[in-house]
Amino acid sequence: MCSFAKNSELADLLRITDLIIWDEAPMQHRHIHECVNRTFQDVRGNDQPFGGIVVVFGGDFKQILPVIVKGSRAQIVGANLQRSHLWNSITVLRLTQNMRLNTGNNVERDFAQWQLRVGHGDFTNASDDITLPDHFHCPENTVESLINTIYPGVNTAPQPDQYYADRTILCSRNDDVHELNKKILDSFPGDEKVFHSADSIPTGEGNGEQGDLMYPVEYLNTIQCSGLPLAKLTLKIGCPVMVLRNIDPSQGICNGTRGVVTRMQSRVIEIRLLTGEFKGKKAFVPRMSLCPQDTQIPFEFCRRQFPVHLCFTMTINKSQGQSVANVGLNLRNSVFTHGQLYVAISRVTASQNIKAIWDEKNPMSVTKNIVYPEVIID
Repeated sequence: MCSFAKNSELADLLRITDLIIWDEAPMQHRHIHECVNRTFQDVRGNDQPFGGIVVVFGGDFKQILPVIVKGSRAQIVGANLQRSHLWNSITVLRLTQNMRLNTGNNVERDFAQWQLRVGHGDFTNASDDITLPDHFHCPENTVESLINTIYPGVNTAPQPDQYYADRTILCSRNDDVHELNKKILDSFPGDEKVFHSADSIPTGEGNGEQGDLMYPVEYLNTIQCSGLPLAKLTLKIGCPVMVLRNIDPSQGICNGTRGVVTRMQSRVIEIRLLTGEFKGKKAFVPRMSLCPQDTQIPFEFCRRQFPVHLCFTMTINKSQGQSVANVGLNLRNSVFTHGQLYVAISRVTASQNIKAIWDEKNPMSVTKNIVYPEVIID
């Protein structure tokens, strides 16, 4: 069950709710949908699905499925909404027009059709390989060439906000994201400022001094996991960043918000938002104590740090739902789960504005495309 009380203000709101729109539903574990369903039935005293509220799920099953850490194909598919008992109560409505691309143009229409076929795995061979189109090629198959193609002039002078709003490089792994972000920041003009985190083991439950001895601060500083800022955060005035926590959603400062750093102090960073309804608005990001809920970390610890990442590059998973004018794909470490390549090639708004690099050991422009046909419903 969800954690709010049956006599709370949220419960009162749900009793008078007529419609709920739930976006990117296929990305979430089916247990979440089932938990919400049970809670709504209890709050509203109604045994119909979701307590009788009409729920519109938005999403594409060709895109990324729920993340199961080190999960097998069967576990990932089993966590899918289609495997829930709620699926029998859902009516499927299909959208057919690609709103990102100018489908009135024949070239863009052909590219949109190619994207759909990639999502279905049509061009994929027995080893999950796919050949990238020629217009994906950079002048050279190198990281430097990709950076210069997507971020021309980034190392010479400060750029306007729209320059960063229109550009990103996508990687499949967090390690690649951090590596490319550091490489671009090193060439970025201006003086860098380094913010070191305060990592600690929570007191209580027998931790205390024993916990500090078992997990010294030097070790805690090396921990990196999804959604957690780096222990050593290096920034420069004018560099793009992404917010990692919901700080003030009503003002557009939430998980995934992108902005440009305008001022930095030891306890607060000022950013100017790049996209959305609050584009151009300035916001303050304070230091926060963050306790990751990562199953790969066998103990509890807290990191006090600014909840931001550099955002010259981002992971393919993080990019889902965004539209960008110029997209670079760093496929030197190929995708590793269903729908990642389809999501990556679907972020761009014009077919000629997407460029890619691939494994330098392969002379051909070949990369992985993993598709689970059993989850595709169209």
